[in-house]
Amino acid sequence: MIDLTVNGTVLSATEHGQGPLVVLIMGSGSPGSIWRANQVPALLDAGFRVVTYDQRGVNAGTDARAAHTESIPVRQLADDLAGLIEHFGGPAHLVGTSLGSRVALALALIRRDLVDRVVTMTGHARLDPVAERLARGEVELFDSGVEVPAAYSSAVTALQNLSPASLRDEAAARDWLDVLELSPGAVTSAERAHVAGLLELGDRRAAYSGVTTPVLVLSFTDDVMVPPHLGRELAELLPTAEYVEVSDAGHYGYLERPGQTNRHVIEFLTRSR
Repeated sequence: MIDLTVNGTVLSATEHGQGPLVVLIMGSGSPGSIWRANQVPALLDAGFRVVTYDQRGVNAGTDARAAHTESIPVRQLADDLAGLIEHFGGPAHLVGTSLGSRVALALALIRRDLVDRVVTMTGHARLDPVAERLARGEVELFDSGVEVPAAYSSAVTALQNLSPASLRDEAAARDWLDVLELSPGAVTSAERAHVAGLLELGDRRAAYSGVTTPVLVLSFTDDVMVPPHLGRELAELLPTAEYVEVSDAGHYGYLERPGQTNRHVIEFLTRSR
């Protein structure tokens, strides 16, 4: 892992392998290390050079400065990503999940020269009413200073992000709950800043029609955070997009069903134009 100073902030990044560059972009408040268990090995086996990184606000140094009254705009995250790609030698394929998909699309709009292809997992052009209310509630929860018990937080996170197919397997459900209970509290300062920036971004349906980069919009059938109909809507907006769904998977589908997810991603990134 190396620390890079980009646009006045320090980004922690890790480079793996050799070949065409793929940058993996995580969702709100989450570290890039999450990609390493499933997506990094698959992409390395497919012959790619892979970079994972912590977005602005996630590492300890920046997180300490992310006061609860601040937000981190998606445009700023996209500018950071541009600097990262320039450091590692672009252009790059971008694979983002949730907020990461919005960052990838933002960069495809403002720096087309740095972007080859884009995969959006749980991609969307807007928040639906429930997701928007939840996002505003998460900001308010952090600002209130209330500490949510870890056991409760883990159960709510599982219900929000995992497929019923995963939760029906009681042994697997217990394993997930154990992992989630060890995670930070309900809302971290980094997540608060990212979610606030996403709320400020608003509805981008009109803007995304200007994306000319080839895009794979990948949704998960049981995703209640970003339902598949929002992915289909995004794919219809993008001039060069195609759409696929992975079944029996929720918002964490890239972790629940990594084999199917990775197969779609690699097939798209390696396909001849």
